[in-house]
Amino acid sequence: MKTVSVTMRVEPQLKAQAEFLCEQMGLTLSTAYTMMLKAIVRTGSIPFEIKADSFYSEANQRHLQAAIRRLEAGEGEEHELIEC
Repeated sequence: MKTVSVTMRVEPQLKAQAEFLCEQMGLTLSTAYTMMLKAIVRTGSIPFEIKADSFYSEANQRHLQAAIRRLEAGEGEEHELIEC
């Protein structure tokens, strides 16, 4: 079957990480991309969930800005960030 080349730009570290993981699975990046493209065509969708981080939603940003204004006005209480 005839093939075409696809050119894309990614960060070098991301490419290296993906190549390493694909190699661990016995795949090349080219094979992994082909698998993903076939899944897109077969399902008519991206084969994994894509969603925005709610931290950056307009409502949350408004809430954070209001909290910052309250703190700057001497109201409220500052808390440490807890990583989950």
